[in-house]
Amino acid sequence: MSQRIRARACWIAGVSAVAVILSAGLAQAQGQAAAPAKSNLVDEVVVTAQRKEEAAQDVPIAISAFSQEALDAAKIEGGPDLLKAIPNVSFTKTNFSGVNLTIRGIGTQAVSVSTDPGVSINFNGTAFIRNRFFEQEFFDVERVEVLRGPQGTLYGRNATAGAVNIISARPTDVFEGEIKGEVGDYDSRRLSGFVNIPLSGDKLDLRLAGASTTRDGFAENDVTGNKIDGRDLYSTRVTLGFKPVETVRGALIWEHFSENDSRARSTKQLCTRDPGPQAMGGFTLSPQASAFFSQGCLNASLYDDAAYGTPNGLSIPFVLASVTNTAVLGLNPDGVSGPVNLMKVTDPYGGMMQSKDLRRISSIFDPKYRAKADVLELNVDIDVAPNLTLTSQTAYNRDRYFSSEDYNRFNTMPGVFNDSTGLDNAVVPGAPAPNLTPGGVYCDPQLGCSSTIAGLDQVRAKSRQFSQELRLSSAFDGPVNFSLGGNYTDYRTTEDYYVFFNIVSAIAQSSGYGNNSLDPTKCGTSFDGSTPTITPDGATGCIYIDPHPLDQIDGLGHNYFRSKNIYKVKSAAVFGELYYEFAPDLKLTAGLRYTRDRKTFTPVPTQVLLSSSNGGTVDGGYPIGDDIKQKWGAVTGRVGLDWSPKLSFTDQTLVYAFYNRGYKGGGANPPAIGYSDEPFLPGLPPLVQLTSYPDTFKPEYVNAFELGAKNTLLGGALTLNGAAFYYDYKGYQVSQIQDRTAINENFDARIWGLELESAWRPTRDLRLTVNLGYQGSKLADGSRSIDVENRTQGNTDFTVMKGSPFLPSNCVVSKSYVASLLATNAVFGLPDYASLSAVCPGSILGLFLFPAPTEADLPNGGRGFYADVSGHSLPNQPKWTQSISVDYALPLSGGWVGGVHGDVYHQSQSWARVYEDAIDKLHGWYNVNLRLTLAKPDDGLEFELYAKNLLDDTPITGAFINSDDTALTTNVFTLDPRMIGASIRKRF
Repeated sequence: MSQRIRARACWIAGVSAVAVILSAGLAQAQGQAAAPAKSNLVDEVVVTAQRKEEAAQDVPIAISAFSQEALDAAKIEGGPDLLKAIPNVSFTKTNFSGVNLTIRGIGTQAVSVSTDPGVSINFNGTAFIRNRFFEQEFFDVERVEVLRGPQGTLYGRNATAGAVNIISARPTDVFEGEIKGEVGDYDSRRLSGFVNIPLSGDKLDLRLAGASTTRDGFAENDVTGNKIDGRDLYSTRVTLGFKPVETVRGALIWEHFSENDSRARSTKQLCTRDPGPQAMGGFTLSPQASAFFSQGCLNASLYDDAAYGTPNGLSIPFVLASVTNTAVLGLNPDGVSGPVNLMKVTDPYGGMMQSKDLRRISSIFDPKYRAKADVLELNVDIDVAPNLTLTSQTAYNRDRYFSSEDYNRFNTMPGVFNDSTGLDNAVVPGAPAPNLTPGGVYCDPQLGCSSTIAGLDQVRAKSRQFSQELRLSSAFDGPVNFSLGGNYTDYRTTEDYYVFFNIVSAIAQSSGYGNNSLDPTKCGTSFDGSTPTITPDGATGCIYIDPHPLDQIDGLGHNYFRSKNIYKVKSAAVFGELYYEFAPDLKLTAGLRYTRDRKTFTPVPTQVLLSSSNGGTVDGGYPIGDDIKQKWGAVTGRVGLDWSPKLSFTDQTLVYAFYNRGYKGGGANPPAIGYSDEPFLPGLPPLVQLTSYPDTFKPEYVNAFELGAKNTLLGGALTLNGAAFYYDYKGYQVSQIQDRTAINENFDARIWGLELESAWRPTRDLRLTVNLGYQGSKLADGSRSIDVENRTQGNTDFTVMKGSPFLPSNCVVSKSYVASLLATNAVFGLPDYASLSAVCPGSILGLFLFPAPTEADLPNGGRGFYADVSGHSLPNQPKWTQSISVDYALPLSGGWVGGVHGDVYHQSQSWARVYEDAIDKLHGWYNVNLRLTLAKPDDGLEFELYAKNLLDDTPITGAFINSDDTALTTNVFTLDPRMIGASIRKRF
């Protein structure tokens, strides 16, 4: 039986069991409705969704709240687990160490250091732009709240999707503590606990808490033989609570997070190999020519067996350059055979297949992951008058991060470099060529020696944030109350993303790009016999190759890709909400917020393979461009009514209708390649001119309408909450990788949906929870975009092809023009691939084409045809989310209590991108979890046995398509595997 069928059977069985239990328990529950036992009530969580403490059932907001006990019971150990218990929420890891928490279809789809998160992540009331709250695990929290829908007043900027509030446990005047130890599969070891120490009555209290996790990797690397994607992390928190007088209450909080392990940003990379055409225009193509018309990977389903292939490596531009006389090692000594190319005419990936296990890779490098974060908060409440409280929240955050992993995590072929031994110099007649690849082995300064292609990417980042908020809130007995406030945030970060390929360094040393030399700091021998030294700021015309090992790079080399991002934002806001009771059961809420954002992005264009002689401005280093400064002033807020009618069939009902206005700032697109804009020669254009893209992308705005009801029935034994929503969304930010950078586009959309949340305790020992979510979306009419996976849009008169190594993206050209070029090559006895690299617009080489292409041969300047995405869904938005959980307590003798928790979660299919191509379809998936406990509450003792992801499913939860010039491979993300473990908890 397949895992999907077994999961579906579990879901059906679970629903059936609940139906039987509900039917059996209904009569008993109805009999208890008039006077229910206190222990029969559904637990009520106090929340601060409106910046004041209220019962969740009294708050006119769609909110899911979890106490520490509820998190433990459902094994919600961190942010990725939240989706199991909340309707219309999805979660997946994303590229570049990010995560995408999506609420009602809205998340973070843009890639830029200046992108704001769509979901505001708040720790003790402060929103943190860069945080580790979804990497570390929840520990010693008072509660976790998830607010669905725009929070335009109190949480303000960026909270267009909603907000996650993590509230840490506060010190009390009672001495108590807890320690929990856990072991499990993959040699998992977890330890957590806290101790609360009263220092001076109820005036000064100290709470110390911490948690640590170590485990072996969930994935395996066939090449190194190591387990990867392991964990070694810990968190500590110190909270000092103080109340010097009755009117002043506060807490000073310091939290530290540290991780040093083999966490993988993405484990598997999929590809359905694109072999390229065998013939075109009546001509049979050579392997080199065929590679010019291959994308590397096809636009095909990620679920087919063929998706576990490897790219057509010959189609990668820097590989093509190495097999088409562009990058040469030297000349054959026979004087007849001509130049010897850097690489053999062979696919460096060999057309091999990968393991179909999403947790098994073949990589010459194991991933490395390092992160440290410190959060310092000072929160103070002052009763400035009876029923009037002034709140101050001050926070500082510092974050440091490093990660590296193999860029291509699949098999490669050895012996792809030609042997340079005994070759003649291609520049200086009669001189020997530098022996750059002796025996077919190239030694890269950063990646070491290898006879195969090797690649590695690396992220380094550091950031800091200061935030200050002041609020004045009332709690008068009369009909009018208010909350007024203002806040300020200063955030700045520097993030570096590197990609290293040994073949790129080899090209930089070969005679095609500056004279080759065994010394990477020297130009090769020139016609005059000199060997000038290459410096980062020099103008020798040779490429500066960073000579330092990987862990000591100077960051100035042009033998690797570097995207440096320097960004800062200063944001200030004033806000206020008015609460007016028309009657004891009818209240108006009206709020406004004015947010002023000022963003500064410092562009540092990439420089790979550039020098002062081939289209760049300097031989090395990364010249900084002018600051891109943006500012917005946005008015947001909400207005609505909530009504608490007295109904005969409910114990308590709250009906609410609200309009919310949300806003999220725009940003700057990361810069493309730093080509010189100076004429290559007098009267000629620059060597390379890329298609221009906007430097910036626009903000997002949303007008949201919501109607909801919260009901308590059966004397408090049943809660039944529902909501319907409709969003008019403007400017949703979505990115894709083009020209070696992220191009962010804005789309308008409509979003709608329904939600149902219910918890029922038919008996004091049984609790049933059901969450259902339905959502839909449509991009606005006229929405269009260039689809890098389908640039021809099915037009069979055109073909996708590669450009020169300087051009990072594919282009589209008419097949009739290609046929004429192939015919010209044949007439003049040239190789069929001659001049093909000059066809894509942007290179000066196109000036010398004969015949020359017309505008009609190059649609949209060669970018291809626009895809009409009108009516398509938003990415990562499953139409249905469903979860059901059962908790049953079995009293035993001697004060012992047995417990069973089981839950099943399902989300339907979704799309990874707006284009809804074959490659974008993500299948629906299930997740099943089980927990057994044996506890003696009077002694504070609990034993636990659990199984997470019981069926060991490996769904693809998200996908990210890489750039044209690295073959359009797809990074995919999946769940953690089945984990079986046990724990002991002691409270004192």
